[in-house]
Amino acid sequence: MRRRLINSTLAVVLVVIAVFGVSLVLVETRTITSTAEESVEAEAVQLVSFLDSKLVEEHEQPITPEIVEEESRIDRYAVIKLSGRAPFAVGKKPTGRVIRAEVSGEHGQTVTVEEPYSAVYEEVGRTLLITGAVALLAVVAAVVLAVRQADRLASPLTDLAETAERLGSGDPRPRHRRYGVPELDRVADVLDSSAERIARMLTAERRLAADASHQLRTPLTALSMRLEEISATDDPDTVKEEASIALTQVERLTDVVERLLTNARDPREGSALAFDLDEVVKQQIEEWRPAYRSAGRAVVRSGRQGMRAVGTPGAVAQVLAALIENSLMHGGGTVAIRTRVVGNQAVIEVTDEGPGVPADLGARIFERTISGRNSTGIGLAVARDLAEADGGRLELLQQHPPVFALFLSRVARKQEDEPPTVR
Repeated sequence: MRRRLINSTLAVVLVVIAVFGVSLVLVETRTITSTAEESVEAEAVQLVSFLDSKLVEEHEQPITPEIVEEESRIDRYAVIKLSGRAPFAVGKKPTGRVIRAEVSGEHGQTVTVEEPYSAVYEEVGRTLLITGAVALLAVVAAVVLAVRQADRLASPLTDLAETAERLGSGDPRPRHRRYGVPELDRVADVLDSSAERIARMLTAERRLAADASHQLRTPLTALSMRLEEISATDDPDTVKEEASIALTQVERLTDVVERLLTNARDPREGSALAFDLDEVVKQQIEEWRPAYRSAGRAVVRSGRQGMRAVGTPGAVAQVLAALIENSLMHGGGTVAIRTRVVGNQAVIEVTDEGPGVPADLGARIFERTISGRNSTGIGLAVARDLAEADGGRLELLQQHPPVFALFLSRVARKQEDEPPTVR
């Protein structure tokens, strides 16, 4: 592209120089010729005037070639014809093509002045030399400007091609470079917006993969535990009970998958409804009790019962599972789940007897990748997102001992008119 721009610019300049240069040379040649002819004629008129004055004074001094050449200061070759006398010449006779001017005087004298055409050729040559020098300077200037313009256009295009190649290779970082050319800046804007859109899509996909991995892990673990219980017993009643619980886990797993897909399509789309909060809490306690029993710990429940809240049961179960699992991995002692009422909200608190949340992590505990031990660092972040998706909120009320609280909108019942209990 650079070569094409330089060649096209140079071609335009050469055409302009050719057209205007030839015209200028032709006009200058004609002007120089006319000036030379006028100069020769003016010298002939001057010589005739000189002869007129001399003819008047001829009785004092005769007119000779020496007197004419000395006193008239003629620079060109001239042939003088006086009435009744033989013609004579002054100056050196030119050879070749000449410019000639012939003028007659009042006393019958005739003067013919000649100048060689070579003088015109020399003047035209000087004009051609000057014109050629100017044309050469114009060509050099055109080449310099063409190179600069080519660089100004070619370099941004190369840079834009590299940006497009980076996008194609999976690097969606926008470069935010502008070049001062509206068309190229528009292409850069489109590439940057595409890069940002691709980056958002990749981030959403990675986040979906991480959330899916974390949210599916708990129901799959619970399901595998139930299947192990089934495989380890021969009691038909136990098998039936565990199979029923396993089917419940499968339904919960299906709900988690559907919710993940719904959030992937439109995170703003919600499915909140009124549900029995006791059933969700009971389900989670039963689900996690075997794991706590294996760790030599216990899960207990206290507080207000018979409450109905607004939300998605599967999402609330996922939030509670994340809090209970967090206490199992990072806490200690007995885990207490307490339900209470604050104003028009139902609150579920999860606390344990462990060391609590470090002071440096208290304000950032719900950020992704923030973890006090070896874990993914996304469990509490996912739990907070799930709570907020249904209009609730998840907070850390206390660091030592740790107290996490899930706030949900409460559905009032007639039997719940008594004053709410506050911890």
